[in-house]
Amino acid sequence: MEYKIIIKKKVAKGLRKLPVWVQQKLALARDLQEKGPEQPTWYNYSKLSQTEYHCHLGTSWVACWRHQDKEIVIEVYYVGSREKAPY
Repeated sequence: MEYKIIIKKKVAKGLRKLPVWVQQKLALARDLQEKGPEQPTWYNYSKLSQTEYHCHLGTSWVACWRHQDKEIVIEVYYVGSREKAPY
C-alpha cells in the first residue's frame, strides 16, 4: 500500500533554512510513502504516542509525523532542531 504524505506549509517553508544535508535526509518522506509510518531503520526512531512518531535526521535534527490507524495519510508536522521539537 502506498501512503499519501502531507508536509505542513510551515515545515516546507522552514526546510529552506535548514542545512542542505538535513534537507537531503528528507528522503524519509519517500520511505514513509512506501513503507508506512513505522520506520525502525531510521536513526533513533520512536513512537511518541498512538499516532505520533519521530526520528533523528542527525545529532541535532529531528522529524516528527503523525498517522491515524486505517488511514493512508501521514502528516509530517515538524522538521528542525531537537531543542524546539514539539514533543
